[in-house]
Amino acid sequence: MKQFKNRWEIQRNWQLVFPFLGILVTLYSAFKIAKALTASFHMAITVFTSIIIGFALLKFFLFLFKKLENKWVVDHRWEMIRIFMVFAITGSSSVYIGRPIIKLLGITKENLNLFVYWTLYIIIGLVFYQILLVTFGWLFGQFNFFWSFEKKMLRRFGLGRFLE
Repeated sequence: MKQFKNRWEIQRNWQLVFPFLGILVTLYSAFKIAKALTASFHMAITVFTSIIIGFALLKFFLFLFKKLENKWVVDHRWEMIRIFMVFAITGSSSVYIGRPIIKLLGITKENLNLFVYWTLYIIIGLVFYQILLVTFGWLFGQFNFFWSFEKKMLRRFGLGRFLE
């Protein structure tokens, strides 16, 4: 456990919540992916597939941590897990919020060209993504990181003049 704490720069026990929560979320995601891929198979095949996918996802995330730890400025390595969790929650939430708003506006695949529908869907999702990213970043104690990230993203979209 000491080696684990040292690797993730964990000084207090409550900080262990984030690595363990990250592992649980990864395993849950692996199960959902495996369930979608093996819907017509026996549950044992789904569990076996989720273990393989979970291992692959874990390896992928650790690879990403290594690549991003020099690029992202954080005080401790365990904070990167928090940042990944904010990105995951924000992405899912923006879809869940964007979908009813599209329906509320009366935008459907039936009354619009498919290209126009998906373009509007992505634009509405992106608007809510920007708002939710900073909100969830604040809730997870990473406001400064996500506010800087947001400003950089808005500048890339050509909307930097609205920040002044």
